[in-house]
Amino acid sequence: MKKHIICLVAAAGFTLTSCEDFLKENPTGSLTTSSPVSSPEIARAFVDGAYSNITTWNNGGGGWGGNNASLLEFLTGKADGNSQTEAFKFYNLEYDARAFYIDNWWSGMYSGIARANLAIQKVGEITTLPAATKTNMIAEAKTMRALYYFQLVRMFGDVPKITGLITELGDVQTPRSPVKEIYDEIIIPDLLEAEKSTLPWRDVAGRISMGAIKSILADVYLTYAGFPVRGGNQAYAESAKRSKELLDSGVYSLFTEYTDMINPANRNQKEFILQVQHEKDIRNNGMTPVTLPTLRGIGAYSDEYGGLTPRKEFVESYEKGDKRTQEKQFYYTFYKGHPSDYPLGDPRREKLELGGYYIYKYFDKQAVDNDAKANLNFTIYRLADVMLMYAEASNRAEGKPNAQAVKALNDIRARALLPPVTATTMEAFEQAVWAERYFELAFEDKMWFDMIRTRKVRNDITKRWDDFVGHTTIYGKTFQEKHLLLPIPKREIDNNRNLTQNPGF
Repeated sequence: MKKHIICLVAAAGFTLTSCEDFLKENPTGSLTTSSPVSSPEIARAFVDGAYSNITTWNNGGGGWGGNNASLLEFLTGKADGNSQTEAFKFYNLEYDARAFYIDNWWSGMYSGIARANLAIQKVGEITTLPAATKTNMIAEAKTMRALYYFQLVRMFGDVPKITGLITELGDVQTPRSPVKEIYDEIIIPDLLEAEKSTLPWRDVAGRISMGAIKSILADVYLTYAGFPVRGGNQAYAESAKRSKELLDSGVYSLFTEYTDMINPANRNQKEFILQVQHEKDIRNNGMTPVTLPTLRGIGAYSDEYGGLTPRKEFVESYEKGDKRTQEKQFYYTFYKGHPSDYPLGDPRREKLELGGYYIYKYFDKQAVDNDAKANLNFTIYRLADVMLMYAEASNRAEGKPNAQAVKALNDIRARALLPPVTATTMEAFEQAVWAERYFELAFEDKMWFDMIRTRKVRNDITKRWDDFVGHTTIYGKTFQEKHLLLPIPKREIDNNRNLTQNPGF
């Protein structure tokens, strides 16, 4: 029998008081599928194992400056990157089943699923845990399993359904199950069960909270309502219910300033609901050097990758006066040259024009100026996202925007110093919400999934909504039906004779 080994994360299992404790790994032994769950500490270690692959969201991968997070931005046609990141393959729509990002996401999600399955089984076997503790631990593991599957079906469509431990080689020859079946039999049931737990609304150590569960459920139902499942008004209503519960909880609030989101002291606080945890001296955030201008000498980093950069046409398509496009809000165009690259007296040491727009959302000033160790978390869900989910879902469910939906949208616009939206029809309000999602959540791995579920793309030049199939990007490339899904990695096709490839690949 193959034994699946996971690290016993002692610090995470025994102390839950800080981000640093959650990340620190002090191996004291190993756990296998046959290990008995004999203590709360070992149960905790199994559950913490289910979080291991959340790092896939922004792991480095592939060429110089490559990062898994970049894949979902390159696909939109609204981002660029240095040639070694293979950005050109995606914005030119030339990618295939050998692309390293695609393989990274597939293997990362299934590895996470395996760890979650292990935690669910092993914690379920324990008889000495208090009932509420056991329920909450299983809720964490099931939420992580649902999140991994949610990412998979949005990227690849039909995927193999694995809910138990793989103990024999033959078990890996699993065929694909339909998207709707994955939603109906794994993603939604896992989250509905987790919703019954007594987990707190916020977890300052970065683990799954009730706020995270409600946010993922709201996103799942909103996606289920759209393409390809087309679950309709009931799914919109279920989405609105979860996002409203989070908004009404009063636990989360918008940051006053956009730059509050790049203050490491604010990790897991206020607007942030679920983040990939980073700690500068344990596992620092690689998105900071990835989004720096290529080798311009503004930072302490030895490598400034230019791995993910915004297209100017997208940045310049924001409404006039939008605070988010002001210097060093969401984007920046100049910075001071670093002393290691520019001698004393060189005017570029005070101000260096960069010749274009760069993403400021991952700019850790301490890391850039001094120690090259970014201490920011990578955000998966934050309050603004959920507010816009509520605005969209409730508008669809009720056939027109209600007062809370209008307020949610306009509170986000007010922070951007924009006038309120006054649209009263379902269609006009929906498009206003879609646009706000583009601008508020830009380069946070949201836009591609919005394109897929709505089958619409905002044209940066005309500022109108094009059908996805037939939309021509700023690169002069046209989306086809096949681009709605990523190809199944060739390595998986080679290893699993029961897997079929997505059309067009």
